Amino acid sequence: MNPQLRGIGFTSQRTRNRMVDRLISKGISNPQVLEALRRLPRHLFLDEALAHRAYEDTALPIGLGQTLSQPYIVARMTELLMEVSPRRVLEIGTGSGFQCALLACLIPEVYSVERLEPLLHKAQLRLVGLQLKNARVTHADGSIGLKKHAPYDAILLTAAPEHIPETLFDQLQEGGRMILPVGTEQQILSVFDKKGGRMLRQDIEPVHFVPLLPGVSR
Repeated sequence: MNPQLRGIGFTSQRTRNRMVDRLISKGISNPQVLEALRRLPRHLFLDEALAHRAYEDTALPIGLGQTLSQPYIVARMTELLMEVSPRRVLEIGTGSGFQCALLACLIPEVYSVERLEPLLHKAQLRLVGLQLKNARVTHADGSIGLKKHAPYDAILLTAAPEHIPETLFDQLQEGGRMILPVGTEQQILSVFDKKGGRMLRQDIEPVHFVPLLPGVSR
């Protein structure tokens, strides 16, 4: 287990255990992902009024029209990402910071981009509070990625583009993997593997995410 998990609090541990049991019943099987979710305090990534619902298997609002994805989707995307044993990952859409924190518990280098500055500041404080020093967040346009630290072994999007952004695929290492929801009204969680400079697509299951928007906002 990544040493970054040491020292994380155990508030609501029984509730967290029940959440993990539900994830196992739904087919999540990666032991590292399950243990990280068991130990990561999801309630700290929500405003106090919603913290008591943190371990329900549902998406929850975090403000500015954005949501914290349900635990199953977070676990599923992370499990798919871990199949390629990445060491450097780019996340598009920091949001509350929960997905970023989970990745930082499992992967040596995590870079995350958020276009909405108020959400970014909250996420930064949470990551610092959990001493996840291997996670770096940036206020930038996620639709164009983060070329500065490319290439990445994996890229994960927590917002849905209508089409696959080629700029992101260009920042992916050969042999790397990109995981994202694709589509507008009807979305599908998809995996794209980069082999021979080409995208090999595998569709996983229907999902519902906020749209991927260009630009930044303060």
